[in-house]
Amino acid sequence: MTRPYAPGYRIPTDLLLKAYASGVFPMAESATDPEVFWVRPETRGIIPLDGFHTPKSLRKAIRKDLFDIRFDFDFEATIDGCAERREERRSTWINAPIREAYVELHRMGHCHSVEAWREGRLVGGLYGVSLGRVFFGESMFARETDASKVCLVHLVERLKQRHFALLDTQFTTEHLKRFGAVDVPRGKYEKMLADALKGEAVFFP
Repeated sequence: MTRPYAPGYRIPTDLLLKAYASGVFPMAESATDPEVFWVRPETRGIIPLDGFHTPKSLRKAIRKDLFDIRFDFDFEATIDGCAERREERRSTWINAPIREAYVELHRMGHCHSVEAWREGRLVGGLYGVSLGRVFFGESMFARETDASKVCLVHLVERLKQRHFALLDTQFTTEHLKRFGAVDVPRGKYEKMLADALKGEAVFFP
């Protein structure tokens, strides 16, 4: 992982897209830190779209049809939900420059959200960057049980329908491994990335 610091306060969107195309993404130390650093992991987390696994318990939850799933309905509320402090995570890497940059990418059609709504409330969601035939998953949150997991299932369904080739998760976690996430070495990942950037897939509408 490389951590060169860049000036804070604003991330140009053209720089951000070039970074993603080269396998690099930004993070911040905390929500209140005005600076960002750029990360290029030695191993990269991905979820192979043809190897995605929906746990049995989650399939039962999906059949209950508890959530109204929407795409790009309220992107800013979704990124704010991802940035919320929670008991299991007291701080967030989403600072003001990062939020501003991804909101601008959304306006440009390069950043999208999958949202779970219930009774008029946003109860979970995720967002990520779309470039070529790659979807770079950024963050997810849940205010109700299984809300973000159901969003992940719908994300994968859409990526398959729209002929995406790569779902990047940046890192793997035990949570994501339940869905089929694996680590790949940086060199292999960058070859996969280059192939998936050829052509164009449309996430929304």
